[in-house]
Amino acid sequence: MTEALIPDVVRSDCPERRILEHVTSRWGTLVLIVLLERSYRFSELRRRVGGVSEKMLAQTLQTLERDGFVVRDAKPVIPPRVDYSLTPLGEEVATQIRTLAFWVEAKVPTVMQAREAYDEAH
Repeated sequence: MTEALIPDVVRSDCPERRILEHVTSRWGTLVLIVLLERSYRFSELRRRVGGVSEKMLAQTLQTLERDGFVVRDAKPVIPPRVDYSLTPLGEEVATQIRTLAFWVEAKVPTVMQAREAYDEAH
């Protein structure tokens, strides 16, 4: 494989690597996929993304907002209401990630077979 076929993200000093890390992080991936459904309030999103802590969800949303993938809409009502949704850029990357997630889901049996074969050999 030639270098021209490998993206710059393999270099430790490229900004693309940080962006890729944000969208492919454990929680970033799941938040982006869920937000493809609709806008969510923080507590709804936390329930929808199973296993995420309040702290990690807040950090993930802040990172994705800073990168321009998520918009935080705070409404001046009582009690306060904050909704999170995808920007057009966020929709684009989330669609790509969802495609990968569907591929992974379809390949679970193949991966499980590979794991069994590996475990038997080692």
